Amino acid sequence: MNNKKAAVFLDRDGTINEQMGYINHISRFQLLAGAAEAIARLNQLHIPVVVVSNQSGLGRGYFPEELLDRVHEKMHRLLAEKGAHIDGLYWCPHHPDAKVARFKKKNCGCRKPDIGLLEQAATELDLDLKSSFMVGDRWSDLKCGKKAGARSILVLTGYGRGDLAYIGPNQQVQPDFVAEDLPAAVDWIIPKLTGDGDPGMD
Repeated sequence: MNNKKAAVFLDRDGTINEQMGYINHISRFQLLAGAAEAIARLNQLHIPVVVVSNQSGLGRGYFPEELLDRVHEKMHRLLAEKGAHIDGLYWCPHHPDAKVARFKKKNCGCRKPDIGLLEQAATELDLDLKSSFMVGDRWSDLKCGKKAGARSILVLTGYGRGDLAYIGPNQQVQPDFVAEDLPAAVDWIIPKLTGDGDPGMD
């Protein structure tokens, strides 16, 4: 019997917080409207929420690890203020052109669209990837979700609207759903995980 849980995997920048390029100062981390409340809805239903994020700026030397820790502390605090929390946080600091030697890797396996972060979360949190969802604003998020066997949702916040217009038409991988923002994505996900809607229906 499979007791593993379905989860909602979330990209960070452009999905949870404002897309500002590299978050190289604590002031640049700002939650998107409604994001915390959307996560809280999943929390209330005991659906695991896991953040998976490419953070090559760390490897490229654009900001120190200490700042990334502070940014994530701020994220946890801002979510908690709205009664929300995440169940897991995973990030990839690697890049082929990284200036920090320990983060310089050509094929790390964890940088999205690779699925190493999702696999690590699935192992550590006892999750079922094939019944899970991946939500993000880039095609790399969608490819990651598809590769893991999860359903993928493109949000139109961050880079999403531009990616849909200019990147998406030439891609073999397409989203299972396109949502205006994270709250709209959660509206689509919840019925599929609670049995209140037909999992095969959009």
